[in-house]
Amino acid sequence: MDQHSITWRGIAITITFTPDKFGITEHIELRSDNRVPLPVTETGYRSCFLEPGSVARYGGPVAFTTAWLDHEAAQTGWTGAQLSLF
Repeated sequence: MDQHSITWRGIAITITFTPDKFGITEHIELRSDNRVPLPVTETGYRSCFLEPGSVARYGGPVAFTTAWLDHEAAQTGWTGAQLSLF
């Protein structure tokens, strides 16, 4: 299991990557500090199982996560956490 800390668009995120989960899959978890929403999760936490080799093809957990967040932000028009007054 590898753990990495990144800051993406001003949001601190912890990435936990397990390359051989259950001997058949890869597993990546994202946790944003203070449960700040991300384009891949409204709760600040996301768990994702992937085909073996998926993360390595992107250059590792940090590169994979950054590309995933950038892609989803572009697809959804995500601009960051929006606060509601009501």
